[in-house]
Parts: sequence; structure tokens; C-alpha cells
Amino acid sequence: MIKRYTLPEMGAIWTEENRFRKWLDVELAACQANAEAGNIPADVVEPIKQKAVFSVERIHELEKTLDHDVIAFTTNLAENIGPEARWVHFGLTSSDVVDTANALLLVEAGDLLLDKLQAFSDVLKRRALEFKDTPMIGRTHGIHAEPTTLGLTFALWFEENRRNIDRMTRARAGVSYGKLSGAVGAFAHLDPDIEERVCFLLGLRPASVSTQVIQRDRYSEFVCTLAIIASSLEKIALQVRHWQRTEVREAHEFFKPGQKGSSAMPHKRNPILSERICGLARVVRGYAVTALENNALWHERDISHSGAERVILPDACISTDYLVAKTTSLLDTLVVKPERMMENLNATRGLVFSGQLLLELAAGGAQREEAYYWVQRNALKSWDEGLDFSELVKQDPDILRTITAEQIERAFDVRTQLKNVDRIFDRVFTGIHKYSGALPLETSKNFS
Repeated sequence: MIKRYTLPEMGAIWTEENRFRKWLDVELAACQANAEAGNIPADVVEPIKQKAVFSVERIHELEKTLDHDVIAFTTNLAENIGPEARWVHFGLTSSDVVDTANALLLVEAGDLLLDKLQAFSDVLKRRALEFKDTPMIGRTHGIHAEPTTLGLTFALWFEENRRNIDRMTRARAGVSYGKLSGAVGAFAHLDPDIEERVCFLLGLRPASVSTQVIQRDRYSEFVCTLAIIASSLEKIALQVRHWQRTEVREAHEFFKPGQKGSSAMPHKRNPILSERICGLARVVRGYAVTALENNALWHERDISHSGAERVILPDACISTDYLVAKTTSLLDTLVVKPERMMENLNATRGLVFSGQLLLELAAGGAQREEAYYWVQRNALKSWDEGLDFSELVKQDPDILRTITAEQIERAFDVRTQLKNVDRIFDRVFTGIHKYSGALPLETSKNFS
């Protein structure tokens, strides 16, 4: 049997036991609301609550004959409740129960994910501050570009995770809607007040209008949010995989005592957790496609979405929960090699300071295209012949005629490149922007 890498608390949300429990919560809330409205006898509510128990095994047994899970569920309730069971499911259709219960399940899952994302933010912030001033080479197109710090990378991830928390908060709110509007959404058998009361009792909001089902754009937003979260985690894991490459060796996954990396090569320490994160992120993104396709249903409802949702909703939540937890652990225990980062920063013999040198020359009076030519000819010679870039620059008559030795030294000082790191950290972690009161944000147009 394949081991299921699931976290117990998220897995527990999506058990059949909990799913039927949520169905029962909806049915009992409907009984109470109907009794308060005088639609059913008031004295049956308490006996129903006392006797309303179910058995997952019995529901499965009944479904083999009935071929309808909700009817199997209500039949099992009736077996235990007795005569009062005629008031259970009164005025409801199956989707009233299933979709309202889905909201309860998704809200539970969303709350758990928000807790995990916050814990992830805590780790990202701690490591960002730990490595705020740890220099490393920044790369564009996979090529050494200019210096940065490891802390800035963690700050970048922290900010993205904060956006993911915002997205998850909105998506959770978007699915926290129930409906009891009947087979086509017209409230043919129950008054809208019943729906509003049931949703209030369950901590949900009523859909202003629906068909037989809650509209699946809400579910699409939720699953797409999970896919965005997963893609953020994949981006992080992909970076760790790069850092762990033999040629780079700037950081690596924690390798615990007794761990083995390869059955054939005892020297191997592979980024297996990062690779697993990248692989599972693809699965979650695939579920987003299905969620989007579930939005288009025939007329007031078909069930083409139903079977798919039984797979994608639990699996997307469980997989994302797992990915957040594993990425949190990955970065919490990540082994960092600052000395190797500095070696790599210096590997091109100063070429990564060419941009700052260009600016010094322009500030010194050279035309930009002319200065670019001077810098590039020395850079290419350094690259092709393995020579020290700064030494070549100090011997170039055009450059020496334009700027001083002090300006050259400043251009090759990593501190010049990193002078604004503190300012960036203030913007990320304290929200301080010099012109925050006048940011040119576009206002939304009113098309109503």
C-alpha cells in the first residue's frame, strides 16, 4: 500500500464520518428553522436531535441498492429516529444539504490552511531577519547578475505568502455560502427566511440567488487559490534545488543522521523534499483546471461536477496542507553556507559590479554608450581570459581619465549595491513607505 502523506487534522476534515456529520448539521438546522416558522411541529425537533445518528457502514450498504448517497443517508437516519423522521429533509433537495455542508467543510479546511500559512510566515520572517545582511550573488537568466542578500529572498517569499494569506481569506469567505432554495433555486417549497435562518445557525451566509446548486465559480476561486499557493511553494522549492546543486552548494536540505540519498551512490544528498514539493504542486494545479470546468453546468443543474469534486476538493486541500507544512519544515531547517555564497559572488572576478561602474562613469561625465563600451571591453576580456575585472579597469586610460580611484573602489564595494536592504525590510515588515499616503493606485470604476 502507498503511504498517504497527509496531516491528520486536514485528513480528518475530509473523512466520510465528518462529511455525513456536516450533512446532519444541515438537516438538524433545517428542522429547527422549520419548527420556528411553524412548518413542522415544534415538539419533534428535540427527539430528532436526540435520535439522529448514522453509520457510515450502513449508509454504504443502503447505497448499494438505492444508488443515491443522500437518500441512503436520510434512510439511515429514519431507521434510528422513527416516526418523527418524516420531518427530516422537509422541503429540501439533495444539493441543499450537500452544498451547504460543502461550505462547512471548505471553511474548516480554509481555517486550517490559514493557520498553517501564518506559521509559514513566522519561519520566513525569522530567516529573513537572520540573513538580512548575508551577501550572495543574484541571478537573472541563470547567469550571475548583481549582489543581493539571502535575507531579501526570504523577505520576497514572506511578502508573497502574505498575499497568499489574503487570497485564502477571500476564498474562504467566497465559499462560506449555503443554499436551501430547492430544485431550481426558486424556493418552491420553503421560504427564503428558512434558508437565511439555517445559514445563520451554521455560521454561513445565504446565497442571494442560486440554481439547485451553489454556483461553482466560488469553488473555482477556492481551488485556484490553492493552486496559486502551491505554485508559490514550488517556486521556493525550485530555488532550494538550485542552491543544493553540486556546482552551487549555497544551501541544502537538512540531512538527518542515518539518512541515505541513493541506493547506488553513497555520497549523494539529494533535494528529495524540494523535488516532492515541486511534483505535488503540479497535481494541485491540475485540480484547478477541473474546478474551472465544473463552473459550466447544464441549465439549473447537472451532476458532471459532482464526481470530480469528490476527488478534487479533499485532495486539493490535503495536498496543499501537506505542501505548506513541508515547505515550512524545509526552510525552518535549511542549512545555509554563507562562505560558499561569498565564493560564488566573487567567482567572476568582479564582473558583477559592471553596472555600478557604468553608473559611476556616467555620473563622472561620460556618455552612456561610450561608457558602456569601455566597461564591456574590459568585462569581455576578463570573462574570456580569466583576468581580474577590477585590475583591468584600473589600467584602462579612458576610465581613469573620467573617474577617480575612489569612485572605482566604490563601484566594486558590495556595500554600495546593498545600501538599501534596510529600507526594503522596513517596507516589507513594518509597512513604511515614504509616499504611502499618495501611492498612484487605480480606483475601481463603477459599472452598476
